[in-house]
Amino acid sequence: MKVLKGQDILALGFMTFALFVGAGNIIFPPIVGLQAGPHVWMAALGFLVTAVGLPVITVIALARVGGAMDALSSPIGKIAGGALAAVCYLAVGPLFATPRTATVSFEVGLAPLTGDTPMALFLYSLVYFLVVFWVSLYPGRLLDTVGRFLAPLKIIALAVLGIAAFALPAGGIGEAEPAYAAAPFSQGFINGYLTMDTLGALVFGIVIVNAIRSRGVESPRLITRYAIIAGLIAGVGLALVYVSLFRLGSGSHAVAAGASNGAAVLHAYVQHTFGSLGSGFLAVLISLACLVTAVGLTCACAEYFAKVLPLSYRTLVIILAVFSLLVSNLGLTKLIQFSIPVLTAIYPPCIVLVALSFCKELWQSQGRVVAPVMLVSLVFGLIDALKGAGFADALPDVLSHLPLGDQGLAWLVPAVVTLVVAVVVDRAMGKRSEALA
Repeated sequence: MKVLKGQDILALGFMTFALFVGAGNIIFPPIVGLQAGPHVWMAALGFLVTAVGLPVITVIALARVGGAMDALSSPIGKIAGGALAAVCYLAVGPLFATPRTATVSFEVGLAPLTGDTPMALFLYSLVYFLVVFWVSLYPGRLLDTVGRFLAPLKIIALAVLGIAAFALPAGGIGEAEPAYAAAPFSQGFINGYLTMDTLGALVFGIVIVNAIRSRGVESPRLITRYAIIAGLIAGVGLALVYVSLFRLGSGSHAVAAGASNGAAVLHAYVQHTFGSLGSGFLAVLISLACLVTAVGLTCACAEYFAKVLPLSYRTLVIILAVFSLLVSNLGLTKLIQFSIPVLTAIYPPCIVLVALSFCKELWQSQGRVVAPVMLVSLVFGLIDALKGAGFADALPDVLSHLPLGDQGLAWLVPAVVTLVVAVVVDRAMGKRSEALA
């Protein structure tokens, strides 16, 4: 029976970590650290729940069912499960996350050197997606190209930044923004959505499993074990990165007061700490982080849609790369504006799906419990999304003042209530039945 060597397991963990750590993971914690002020670690705790805990749990949940998202979503039926999978793949693929890797790496790393012009962005994104296309054509080599080469480079660069954040703080901690002073945990929790890591985990599950299989491992038990180990290694790495970036942001008040985003905080800190070499260092770090994530997303999306569309993997890689190139040239601001409401809506049902997958032995029928709870979480997630998109005034007054609504968690109480009712109904109906068709 084929097994992985210790160095292969470590490379798999590095690859998983590298797939997760994109630009969003690097730019969101510093702004949270800056704005949370003395409440930084409570905000960090909330952030770590959605940006580390949920992704690791999702990797484990997927590993238990063989890596495929459709196996995880089987309780809600093929049609609903297919729709959820398509939305997740498109969101973390060509619509938002993949183009964002190019725009963020350009605006944070290169724009300060070349100028933030449409032509500069186009030329950069053209070269960027040519590299993404080339590496994505060979998904079986991901463990070598990412796990053994690109991931260690990214880890070294992040380690330098993390150590500097603690050893060379730029100053003291400033005042907290009102939202963080009032509810630091929930603010951190919601900001963790923006990393898209849980959605990314749903997408990357099959990439991780295929990387294990590419080494000749066929045993489902071993595949699950190796995927769980890889997820835990990635989780530890993510937590260390986030903690150091929270520290960087909280100590940057003197050099980045009033910054509107994490990119500005990072740039101010690096320029202050590393001088003229700072911009070059940051450009390399961000570009590496984004490139690896873009490759993983492109591979995962192409593999998924090759199964549901009459197109080859190679053709889909070309389509995804070209589409992502075009979307990336809309600019970072528009991409973030569009993505926040969508993520606010689709995160709750994904969280419910992953959480309840660990409790399936407790129900008579998974479909009776999982489907209604996911539906309710989606409906109330849409309400949060409408509020986040600026349409709060158009909602009925009762929907504008739901429990935890001010924290962006209006879906939580209704989902828990629905879960209790669904479990009672499931027990009353008795005999276990098949999942929805």
